[in-house]
Amino acid sequence: MAELSFTLNGQAQTLTVDSGTPLLWVLREQLAMTGTKFGCGMGLCGACTVHLDGSPIRSCSYPVELVDGRNITTIEGLASADDVLHPVQQAWLEMSVPQCGYCQSGQIMSAVALLETNQTPSDADIDAAMSGNICRCGTYPRVRKAIHRAAELSVQYYQPVDKESEAAS
Repeated sequence: MAELSFTLNGQAQTLTVDSGTPLLWVLREQLAMTGTKFGCGMGLCGACTVHLDGSPIRSCSYPVELVDGRNITTIEGLASADDVLHPVQQAWLEMSVPQCGYCQSGQIMSAVALLETNQTPSDADIDAAMSGNICRCGTYPRVRKAIHRAAELSVQYYQPVDKESEAAS
């Protein structure tokens, strides 16, 4: 057993867990973050993608003891405190990306990670960044469109209007 302290979606957490337990199961079973899905159990399909210190990881194969002192963001942590959707979430809705929806939280988390490092991705950039996320329904063309749309929306999301300069004009 190990006692771990970490931040989950902006909230401090302290848990005692079995060493070696995959992060996915701690998130789902102990912390009720059920938006993160179990797909393959080997880190190959992307359904379990979360962010660890801002980088995407596959939580189904990531030992929970490695998160001590770190920051985790799940799909539940993307929307703002006042429930404003993240640009990727908004774009997903606008482009009607989900079909069955099972893989979508992992797809969204990977797309957010891409846009945090590349605000104007090409189709090739998107394909490379999303290649580890499998969608059995084949919504890849809609995923690509949504990521381009999210890039447009992100300009407003990440660069809020300066009210003083707006009032001066």
